Amino acid sequence: LTVLNAGRRYLKAEDLSGKVFVTSGLGGMSGAQAKAAVIAGCVGIIAEVDKAALLKRHKQGWLMEISNNLDHCIARLREARKNKIALSLGYHGNVVDLWERLVYELDKTGELLVDLGSDQTSCHNPFNGGYYPVQLSFEEAKQLLSTDPGKFRTLVQESLRRHVAAINKLADKGMFFWDYGNAFLLEAQRAGADVEKKGANKTEFRYPSYVQHIMG
Repeated sequence: LTVLNAGRRYLKAEDLSGKVFVTSGLGGMSGAQAKAAVIAGCVGIIAEVDKAALLKRHKQGWLMEISNNLDHCIARLREARKNKIALSLGYHGNVVDLWERLVYELDKTGELLVDLGSDQTSCHNPFNGGYYPVQLSFEEAKQLLSTDPGKFRTLVQESLRRHVAAINKLADKGMFFWDYGNAFLLEAQRAGADVEKKGANKTEFRYPSYVQHIMG
């Protein structure tokens, strides 16, 4: 319902076939995103750093494909988008790398490959494993979290700034991003990322929340 309503409200589209939804998280509550993309008829690319979560969703049948190769992900995205095929593709990697690759494709070709975007990392708990920084592999990040939590926190905030910078570039070209109620925008703001709504008070963000703006 969230994906469908986002399409209706922000894309003015009842039919999401050929539309691309990019997000992250295939763990607990976030695992349903892959299934939601296919039910809604769109192309869903969902990033997840934990291979175990990807394999679980694939075994369940909620996730159709898995790849750790961004070249392959972009090729499949283009193919499914062109042919209007419903697809849930799990990218085994950091969502920041995925967002930055989409910016690279935009800069290189002028093509905006994503229509809808969100995030379901556990950003309500960003410094204890809820969000993994792009600078390190999953295993490296887990090791750093146990040996130097202060350094881990610094890398998370740096990663959040990169995360938002990429989203902002794509949103400026017409992608519609929303907050999934996971404190992503709040933690990004605390990290110094550009998420404040221009001309509004500091508690308002430039992107909507699914609760008030989409589900409501």
